[in-house]
Amino acid sequence: MKQFLLVVITLFSISTSFSQLQPVKWSTEVEKLSETEYNLIFKAEIEEHWHLYSQHLPEGGALPTEFLFDSIAQTKDYKRVGKALESQSITKFDKVFQMDLTYFDGTASFTQKVELINPEVTTIATEVYFQACDDEKCIFESEVLNFNLSNSGAANTAASATVDAKSKELSDKLQLNITGWDKYEKEEVKEKTNLGIFILGFLGGLIALLTPCVFPMIPLTVSFFTKSASNSQKGLANAMLYGLFILIIYVLLSLPFHFLDSLNPEILNTISTNVWLNIIFFIILAFFAFSFFGYYEITLPASWGNKMDSASNVGGIIGIFFMALTLAIVSFSCTGPILGSLLAGSLTSDGGAMQLTMGMSGFGLALALPFTLFAMFPKWLNALPKSGGWLNTVKVVLGFLELGMAFKFLSNADLVKHWGLLKREVFIGIWIVLGIGLLLYLLGKIKFPHDSPLKKLSFGRISFAVLVGAFVVYLIPGLTNTEHANLKMLSGFPPPLPYSLYEKESDCPLGLNCYKDLDEGVAAAKAQNKPIMLDFTGWACVNCRKMEEQVWSKDKIYNVLNDEYVIISLYVDDRKELEKEQQFQFLKHNGSIKNIKTIGDKWATLQTLNFQNNSQPFYVLLNHDMELLNHTTAYTPNADEYYDWLVKGVENFKK
Repeated sequence: MKQFLLVVITLFSISTSFSQLQPVKWSTEVEKLSETEYNLIFKAEIEEHWHLYSQHLPEGGALPTEFLFDSIAQTKDYKRVGKALESQSITKFDKVFQMDLTYFDGTASFTQKVELINPEVTTIATEVYFQACDDEKCIFESEVLNFNLSNSGAANTAASATVDAKSKELSDKLQLNITGWDKYEKEEVKEKTNLGIFILGFLGGLIALLTPCVFPMIPLTVSFFTKSASNSQKGLANAMLYGLFILIIYVLLSLPFHFLDSLNPEILNTISTNVWLNIIFFIILAFFAFSFFGYYEITLPASWGNKMDSASNVGGIIGIFFMALTLAIVSFSCTGPILGSLLAGSLTSDGGAMQLTMGMSGFGLALALPFTLFAMFPKWLNALPKSGGWLNTVKVVLGFLELGMAFKFLSNADLVKHWGLLKREVFIGIWIVLGIGLLLYLLGKIKFPHDSPLKKLSFGRISFAVLVGAFVVYLIPGLTNTEHANLKMLSGFPPPLPYSLYEKESDCPLGLNCYKDLDEGVAAAKAQNKPIMLDFTGWACVNCRKMEEQVWSKDKIYNVLNDEYVIISLYVDDRKELEKEQQFQFLKHNGSIKNIKTIGDKWATLQTLNFQNNSQPFYVLLNHDMELLNHTTAYTPNADEYYDWLVKGVENFKK
């Protein structure tokens, strides 16, 4: 389900425009242990929905929190004893970075023990580098913190200080003096809904209706209600009640997950995106798939069905409820695999228990509708196709789909552990093999245990075979190292483009011409007489990659970026150090000092200074006089909106 998350903000003046994101606020505290030993305590207050990452993270994911102490002062004034200890953290699979990450919610503290060498020392200064993220954006920041050893037990905030002339000069060069803030109107952010998962659940229920476990039950159950009741109105009411109970039963199955969600909002995502649980999902779905192929049958204990069937003889409302429960139990061998996919898919998404309830509601509604509709219009029963071999064909087709879905979960585990088993091309290759297998089955070239003799190919079978063949052909470019390898229709299912068997040579997105230095980029824009697009991005910014692979890759957008703009990509998390003469101290508005030592420090500071925004991705369109050509924008997955935004910038540049 495509979720549209547009963050577009309009400014009327620099002072009242964007509010700089400050999701983490730092303070310090000193605990005196002896005359020469102290605990330096770093305390972080973290805004709701934001994560501050641990000091200990695997490579390739978020940037770890890092505390830098003055190396000279450590030699002559004090020494650190051991490593900084962390407060209790959370470790879970992060679907954004596709690996297990450790982070903090709400509050965090880090404790570094030090031993004084020079007893006259009264203050210790350090700098913290950190990354914080929510579901849509990340910020990369650093902050200088001071510890007052003579005032142990008292909390201190960031240091207030002054900077030297060189630092002031280099700081002033970061000021771009952007104009044109008053020309653009604010756009609204579109809200997310759970309608998509409800529709998917409903479609899953419709598919379940076409399986051998459910389809034959429709005419039998409707006939029972219409013939056993004393009058047609009562039969109709009983059938409607039966359908309502089916819906209620499937909704009730999701309620325990709401209880878990209320205890810990993160627990559903934690348990469902764990690497080993993804492997378990792979095994279960593969097991279900071979059951659909007919090699064995999965059923709940027969005693359960017998007990429910006996309870249904009670009569009245209670009897009808147990009849519905009996249907849910005896049809499990067909509905179970579909519900398993729905469960796994819901719990690995943002919606958690609520999305699961919506999916279950859609599934239950689709199962319940036929019993009510056919009771209302019994003549429709004559139009139903007779049971036969086509029902087993539906099961086998579902088996192929189930097996393809199983490899998605194995891929999740592979990405987290970096096993390299399912690189993008290998994953797509497996799907191609499964697609060819399904195509051969539909054409009657291969058979499974419960298949009836195939005398001729029906129109429906041939039509579906054509669709499957077309899908296989669509997958083939995904095996190549070409511009066609980005299978946009399947975005999010195969491993990401960089997780590839091929080595990627260009360090610019999609092979576009881009500059990674502001001065060089502006000079090129003037020479080519083109507008500028500032692309504030990050190596560890996953939404930046989504924009590049899913939006920039659209032909019309790619052409505009390639032909009409000079792209200046500024990586705010680049840890490559600047030349010594280019390093300086930046005095922030709150009186604290930020040491500009790396390329990322410089570009992150430039972004916050000029746009009062420190999230990525973040895009700005400018002319050569640093005047805005359109409103600034952030993560915009709607390609049409992004294209219109770019074109409007070109039009304003040419005026």
